[in-house]
Amino acid sequence: MKLNLPELLPDQAEAVLHTLALVAGGLAVGLLIKFVVFRVLRAYNKRETTLLSHSVAKHLNHASTFFFPVLTLLFVLPLVPLSPKHLGILERVAVTAFVVTFAWGLVKTVDVIEDLIKQHYQLDGDNNLQVRKLFTQLQFVRKLVVSIIIFVAMALILMSFATVRRIGTGLLTSAGIASVIVGFAAQRSIANLLAGFQIAFTQPIRIDDVLVVEGEWGRVEEITFTYVVLRIWDERRLVLPINYFIEKPFQNWTRTASQLIGTVFIYTDYTLPVDEVRAELKRLVEKNPLWDKRVCVLQVTDSKERTMELRALMSASNSSRAFDLRCEIREQLVAFIQTNYPDSLPKTRTTMDAPEQPFLPSGAVAEAS
Repeated sequence: MKLNLPELLPDQAEAVLHTLALVAGGLAVGLLIKFVVFRVLRAYNKRETTLLSHSVAKHLNHASTFFFPVLTLLFVLPLVPLSPKHLGILERVAVTAFVVTFAWGLVKTVDVIEDLIKQHYQLDGDNNLQVRKLFTQLQFVRKLVVSIIIFVAMALILMSFATVRRIGTGLLTSAGIASVIVGFAAQRSIANLLAGFQIAFTQPIRIDDVLVVEGEWGRVEEITFTYVVLRIWDERRLVLPINYFIEKPFQNWTRTASQLIGTVFIYTDYTLPVDEVRAELKRLVEKNPLWDKRVCVLQVTDSKERTMELRALMSASNSSRAFDLRCEIREQLVAFIQTNYPDSLPKTRTTMDAPEQPFLPSGAVAEAS
């Protein structure tokens, strides 16, 4: 049977044009649906702004630009007049694009849920222990869910190819040996992952905790699967492996509460009247808004050969306030001593004795005179 090539070419061209028209129409309809949905959402936000509508418009806008066109394309593909071979290729591309855009939308939906949870909780308050617990778990769970979404999406895309499925079946036969090899190669990564789970739910540290680690003072800014980011007071970032907080000691100043007691040391002469300084400390602290009205004490904690050590204790609601309170009280107490008792500042005393006269006989004395 001979094929009439001139008769087939117009039919193929017509099929291709019909296919292009259907594909372009499906994509256009999807874009139109996205435009209408988000236009209505923006109009609603102008009339009555809610966190849900604002978060959806913020996070899902770009993902929806691709998701809706691909979704409508899947609906029009059965109408495409192509051969089963070419139609299968086009369906494979459309399904892969759909999985990618759907996973993208799920990741952005996780961001919307995170915004809704954070709406009811704020880290700005002084007594934010429960909020920091929740945020620590929320950050870890979010990263875990996003990783699972990406992993499942990649698996679905790869398993849609027959070649990959055959390779996967062959790999399952050697899964035991592969698991041993991978276990030895990735034991540190697995240890970090398990440490991340332990920190997320036992919580020796939390988001916004104040820590002293490796001699540095800072706040926990981020907790990931493998490392912790500490924001140092001077805007530097200290990055530590997450299992550091399982294996090594560190200071957590906000483990159970954020309130702290600040210490100020002052060294003076023994002639300083301690009661007067104690009264001045009480007066200064009571008028300072950083004091939380719990602790105000002045004690002589040491006496050395040249100076007397005074220790002033004062309390504040958190570490930042305690640091500022210490600096202000130290400066004001030093100024008080300089103004009222300048002779009581630390000094070094030196006694100069007159030289002894040598013994001379009376005749020598008369001769010398």
